[in-house]
Amino acid sequence: MQSDILIIGSGIAGLSFALKMADLGSVALVTKKARVDTATNLAQGGIAAVLAPGDSCEAHVADTLASGAGLCHEDVVRMVVEEGPERVRELQRLGVHFTQRQGMLDLGREGGHSARRIAHARDLTGREIERALLEAVAANPAITVIEDHFAVDLLIASRAGIDRVPPGFDDVCLGAYLMDCASGVISPWTARVTALCTGGSGKVYLYTTNPDIATGDGVAMAYRAGARVANLEFVQFHPTCLYHPKAKNFLISEAVRGEGGVLIDRQGRAFMGKYDNRADLATRDTVARAIDAEMKTSGDDCVYLDISHRDPDFLRGRFPTIHEKCLSLGIDMTREPIPVVPAAHYQCGGVVTAATGQTSLHGLFALGEVAHTGLHGGNRLASNSLLEAVVFAHQAARCCHADWSAFRSVAVSDRLAWSSGNAARIEECVLITHNWDQIRRLMWNYVGIVRSETRLRLARKRLEPILQEIAGHYRRFLLTPDLIELRNIALLAELVVTSAVSRRESRGLHFMTDYPERDDAHFLHDTVLRKPRPVQPSPARESAGSMLGAGARLR
Repeated sequence: MQSDILIIGSGIAGLSFALKMADLGSVALVTKKARVDTATNLAQGGIAAVLAPGDSCEAHVADTLASGAGLCHEDVVRMVVEEGPERVRELQRLGVHFTQRQGMLDLGREGGHSARRIAHARDLTGREIERALLEAVAANPAITVIEDHFAVDLLIASRAGIDRVPPGFDDVCLGAYLMDCASGVISPWTARVTALCTGGSGKVYLYTTNPDIATGDGVAMAYRAGARVANLEFVQFHPTCLYHPKAKNFLISEAVRGEGGVLIDRQGRAFMGKYDNRADLATRDTVARAIDAEMKTSGDDCVYLDISHRDPDFLRGRFPTIHEKCLSLGIDMTREPIPVVPAAHYQCGGVVTAATGQTSLHGLFALGEVAHTGLHGGNRLASNSLLEAVVFAHQAARCCHADWSAFRSVAVSDRLAWSSGNAARIEECVLITHNWDQIRRLMWNYVGIVRSETRLRLARKRLEPILQEIAGHYRRFLLTPDLIELRNIALLAELVVTSAVSRRESRGLHFMTDYPERDDAHFLHDTVLRKPRPVQPSPARESAGSMLGAGARLR
């Protein structure tokens, strides 16, 4: 199986890239579930860009740099911010209906922003963007959407015995191994260009706002293939996830605080002023740590977000989804506060890319949350994520159009065929679910909002036998979607812990009780990891130890 372009993931990054690449050749857009099962579809807040007369690119750049705690790449920040307004207008031309007021975009404000610059579709922005992009993709005959197919690993030239790596790259990506989830058959799919648009890794943690698909697949595949990954210690916990036994992963948008919502304790006392002079409009890292501290001090299971002082009609119109969800659970946000807790939300690190979206593997691009572009630094500024996705999809397409002849396809050969060896069908699914639960609880308790050296080292020690057990499963059993996801979250957990242990300071989303101060003298740099290259080229189904990333190397 082959196409000119292979895109793995159907969120805003993948759909945008597909539309911009369709005039170069055939596009296969692969997703492991249904095409609408994406983090984009759940995004409530909006997309940040300089769209108001009183705003400026300099102000947006300054806000992003301040949020990123010294680790943003300023050249990338400026490029994204300057491209932002045109990319928003492009979405409008594609049919995205952003909320307007009196013929103008109704711009919202969120924590860390010094101005109103969030274009939104009420509190369903992601769903509206996904709708418009999917309709445009469906109308384009060059794009084929393939649902229920799981990317297992990347096809790499060195492992196929092909030695033609262009200068400046570590290897060449030839495509990916794809599993048909219905049959379990795994086949190589070759492409001139492969794009990872797989989203984040929130399911590595016990509590997350992310959809079930967010198992770190793209970062895991890229790392196993030899690509560089960076800053995985910076996991953003959204401060306000709805706390209710019948609510799963439901986010209370940061825009609620942007419109005047106040965080209070059980006694009704506002507390954010104790932690930051921006109070409830502080950046997410500060607010999440403040809530964590309040809960630990009081022993309460949650805090509350109160916006009941605003006009009820305004709230129902501005936040219809949140209002209806809360009301279905017996919470009327127009009359009472909403119970909230922090939850894992966004992966600020990822696969290292250039400003074109290219990774260290020629022919492989990484776009959206899966990527480390240098935009977010140590803490993502609210609503910069959708912006990053559309800007880098544009940059990547521009790169491909400028030098399409540099990307060549390789015919499938026996050397690239997938081999399952003597693997047997797994009969006891508890072998997977037990390890999944262990990893997620371990990461939540030991590698969460506030960390310590003792807990991080214990996490690494306790991960070791789990990783070995999963390695045994990989050797013995035929792969299933659940086993592939387990393998990926296990690797992500290992990489997050390795990165966190190496950063002996507190910066942005990474807070260490042993090292509570920021240390620019020693840690004003990205934490880059790369898997050691094997001495000999490996077959399709590698030894399990190397697949799980044993021996992660700091660069």
